[in-house]
Amino acid sequence: MTTDLRLALKTLIVEACDKDCDPASITDDEILFGPEAPLQLDSLDALQVSMAIKKTYGLRLPDSKETRRILSSVASMAEHLDAWLASRA
Repeated sequence: MTTDLRLALKTLIVEACDKDCDPASITDDEILFGPEAPLQLDSLDALQVSMAIKKTYGLRLPDSKETRRILSSVASMAEHLDAWLASRA
């Protein structure tokens, strides 16, 4: 996983969820969703991030528990996306 992909995902999250923060301030392993998360993203934000990933990378995330795990942190998103992109190469 490249740091470029992680930074791109952080930027995607900030833009898709209309957050006013520096994407670089998001750590790779921080929890993204819930009231205890620094960004306090919710289910609508998850939908926005999922749609932005589909638009940007072509990866469709089904509505499932697996998607919750994938979207839980930037590191898990990058890992899943990196593997998916490698499988298509």
